Amino acid sequence: MLTRVAVNGNNVDDTLIRLSTQGTTMLTADTSDYSSLWQPSPEQCQQTQMHQFACAISEQYGCELADYAALHKWSVENPEQFWSALWDFCDVVSDTKGDTACRELSVFESAAWFPEARLNFSDNLLRYKDDRIALVGLTEAGQRRTLSYRELHARVDALSAALVGLGVHVGDRVAGFMPNIIETVVAMLAASRLGAVWTSCSPDFGFNGACDRFGQVEPKVLFSADGYYYNGKVIDCVAKAQQLSNEISSIEHLIVVPLTRDTLELEASDATCCHSYQDLMTQYEGEAADSVSLPFDHPLYIMYSSGTTGKPKCIVHGAGGTLLQHRKEHVLHTDLRREDVFFYFTTCGWMMWNWLVSGLASGCAVVLYDGSPFAKDGDVLLDALEEENISVFGVGAKYIDALEKAGKKPCDTHRLDSLRTILSTGSPLSRHSFQWVYEAFKSDLCLSSISGGTDIISCFVLGNPILPVHAGEIQCIGLGMNVAFWDDDGQPLIAQKGELVCTTPFPCAPIGFWNDSNGERYHSAYFDRYPNVWAHGDYGEVTERGSVIIHGRSDAVLNPGGVRIGTAEIYRQVETLPEIIDSVVVGQQWGDDERVMLFVVLRDGSVLDADLENRVRSAIRSNATPRHVPAVILQVRDIPRTMSGKVSELAVKKVIHGLPVENTDALANPEALNNFKNVRTLAPV
Repeated sequence: MLTRVAVNGNNVDDTLIRLSTQGTTMLTADTSDYSSLWQPSPEQCQQTQMHQFACAISEQYGCELADYAALHKWSVENPEQFWSALWDFCDVVSDTKGDTACRELSVFESAAWFPEARLNFSDNLLRYKDDRIALVGLTEAGQRRTLSYRELHARVDALSAALVGLGVHVGDRVAGFMPNIIETVVAMLAASRLGAVWTSCSPDFGFNGACDRFGQVEPKVLFSADGYYYNGKVIDCVAKAQQLSNEISSIEHLIVVPLTRDTLELEASDATCCHSYQDLMTQYEGEAADSVSLPFDHPLYIMYSSGTTGKPKCIVHGAGGTLLQHRKEHVLHTDLRREDVFFYFTTCGWMMWNWLVSGLASGCAVVLYDGSPFAKDGDVLLDALEEENISVFGVGAKYIDALEKAGKKPCDTHRLDSLRTILSTGSPLSRHSFQWVYEAFKSDLCLSSISGGTDIISCFVLGNPILPVHAGEIQCIGLGMNVAFWDDDGQPLIAQKGELVCTTPFPCAPIGFWNDSNGERYHSAYFDRYPNVWAHGDYGEVTERGSVIIHGRSDAVLNPGGVRIGTAEIYRQVETLPEIIDSVVVGQQWGDDERVMLFVVLRDGSVLDADLENRVRSAIRSNATPRHVPAVILQVRDIPRTMSGKVSELAVKKVIHGLPVENTDALANPEALNNFKNVRTLAPV
């Protein structure tokens, strides 16, 4: 059993002092590494929970861990011991842990984790019940609300009782068509307390985009806000939510949260009952539903992929794996503590929302913001950083780039005393941006670029409070994640670009895809390329010092502004326009970002004029999301297709980046590639 005790007001492992003085375990940064932008002092290293964990491992298992590389090596070579030790160190709340941490690890898809355990996800996020701030809710319109942990408990109690009253049972799906507000967190926690499965997407999705997602998983209850604020506008959600509840026959109850208006007028359909969130909370005030103790792999979340063909895949994540992975990443890799104020800019349609909310398990204050990140002349997030005393500040790489281009220098305009860590994800953070952060924010700061994805609802590679920061590099591979970069023949590469793989099982792998009873779609998504090895679809390299560089996605998924977009969602809208008979959409690297490029084949007599371009963009903006709107639309005579008739997006992408297409024999019309040459000089619209 790994335990921690309080030393001088800090949580310190009871073996820390002894081991540190004996020299058995001393995880410190290499102070001779003058190429780093930042490195922690030996004192800073020894105060981290990562160091405490290493000390506890050394004491319990009698192994010498000289550095992080040794700790990581031990974690992947001893999975049962590692994940069991992590469970204890992070104080997982459960009815029982059981004696077995894992079994059947030889076959990735058959691996089982903590098969005897029984737990409830919400119990772990609600382990504290005091008057410290749990949630801070901010909106672009200037609204600020807070909930203490005691108040959060009371809200979850009431809403869980209300959901029971509406007939929600274990395994039912509860959906959120919600902005990033306090009520969204309360709804998720209330659903998970009952063993229901939470799923959400951002309200900026059009009707078709939301229906493609929720329609597949058939929720019983749909939560929606009455509207939300973005770019100085109030956007109504009620009509779209009611349309969804009418279209998706499984939805029995629509619960509307007031955010932008004082009164609501709701119209019930023949099949759906409409409720005011406030009325339900008043009706069930003081009541509570019991939390349900469930198996480790009980479904918790359904997330949605951005695939290149068909509707988005519905990825099912288990409660135990999600919890354990998030606890590892927060406690060890981010050093998150009760005294921290934790923020990540995200919407409820991105896995970073789920990752952020898990910070409640650390007892810190979690800051939610909904709206444009560039409101208030680009200062809205920086103002929050100062006013809320945020210590862990998470944003997208594109946001950091935009701040610099806007001429911002936060250290000159804002008080940054509280800030100790900046997290960046969504797209690779450039070397220049790394350097700019240390110039524009502060020098004593851990800048942690992180990378993983919806598929694992967490990270493969991420930050580390005991390691130095190098420009353009992610600090390390996560503990327990046996990550490598392979060439096409399955050979590992060092300091060379290849496919990111994970060669052994891990608890946060999906428990499956929704409506994929035989597991065929799940298998083909991750295991077709390398047998019994997870292939993630990222293209990158591990350096000789163990850091990681991600160069982008290896598939055709679009990624403008760090937001992954499936091409199929664009095709479905473009195809509604009669003038367009064929199309292909790809992402093109442009500066430090990616722009969406749409190529269209028109009917004879049609012209790609301003009117048609506007209708294309309007259709995509209205029925998908604003992020789907292409930066460039170009007319071409023909589009390359494979022998089976599929559009060859990868071939087009290679041509517009000036790369050779190796296997043109696989194309039915390879001459069509000539239509896509020399477009790199075109300026974005």
